Amino acid sequence: MANFLLKKSYHINNLKISKFKDLWGSHGVFTTIRLVGKPGKLVLFNNHFINLIKSLKKYKIYSKNIEENIKALIRANIKNNFKYNHLFRIALSKKLISISIRKRLKPSNNFELKVLNYKRIDPKYKNLQYKYILKKLNSYDATKVDILLVYKKKILETCTSNLLLVRNNKYYSPKNNCYIGNTINYLSKKVKINFKDINLKDIHKFDEILLIGSGKGVTPVKFIKQYKWKNKNMTGFKRIKKNFELLI
Repeated sequence: MANFLLKKSYHINNLKISKFKDLWGSHGVFTTIRLVGKPGKLVLFNNHFINLIKSLKKYKIYSKNIEENIKALIRANIKNNFKYNHLFRIALSKKLISISIRKRLKPSNNFELKVLNYKRIDPKYKNLQYKYILKKLNSYDATKVDILLVYKKKILETCTSNLLLVRNNKYYSPKNNCYIGNTINYLSKKVKINFKDINLKDIHKFDEILLIGSGKGVTPVKFIKQYKWKNKNMTGFKRIKKNFELLI
């Protein structure tokens, strides 16, 4: 269960406070950013912001002063005297801007993936068409389980994160029909990641599977029961974890 520190909505045209709506299912976009420290630091904020603005233009929500207004609302809602270990989410539709801050849940050491044959709608963008995914996720404990999305027998991403698959000390990640997030982009500048299509039938060739993202950070998968896959070692995880920790 998410523990929210803050939930607010604003009218996009005048920034007046409105009744909070999470905006899931609306025509719009969102981004989720790791918020850490005192005062709060938004990890990879510039990258998140650039991608958010691109998405606003793609979905025809971009308007005059929207960039300045988003930054003003962010500044207004992050306290300088509070120590954060949270996730900051901002979502925008044509009428509303919604902001929430929730406690980051620490993933279990025995993290599991379930497999679902599904491709996100318009997967190159973080749009708000997540109701089906959220319904599936709500069946599980988010600290223990995520859902691996598969489409046309290709591994894509999870419902919350990008994937890194490790074999013979080399890193691989899906490249099509998924959102290439800011965290994995950052890591790709630290270690070589081979972005390519990965067949589900080849999953047993990989020694490690890692979840990469703002929420999950770097989380090693312990097993996938449906395909009798188990983690074989932690070498790749340890290397990626060191690079990720430089951000936090």
